[in-house]
Amino acid sequence: MLRVDLNQQGVLPMLKHLVFFKFKETTGPADIERLTEGLGKLPARIELIREFVFGRDIIHSDRSYDFALVSMFDDLEAMQAYQVHPDHQRVVAHVKEICSSVIAVDFEC
Repeated sequence: MLRVDLNQQGVLPMLKHLVFFKFKETTGPADIERLTEGLGKLPARIELIREFVFGRDIIHSDRSYDFALVSMFDDLEAMQAYQVHPDHQRVVAHVKEICSSVIAVDFEC
């Protein structure tokens, strides 16, 4: 996805933010539901988010993580502002309780 720069008539890259979650063995359905509900509220509360999708892994291979999030922002500054937003920080606190591993990749596209 690219943004059109209306002033310069060019195309600007956007920032894609991917996060993969590995749940602890003790993580239960209620924990995952709370995560899903928390994430689901973020796009309405954080206007910087341009695209936001997430869900559980359906393959369950040895190399799979349990849950993934893909989001898109106008630029690095917008993503960094999202990172420190209080609503995002509440979700992060829950993630720290229920996940044994979290990895992220951020790139322009």
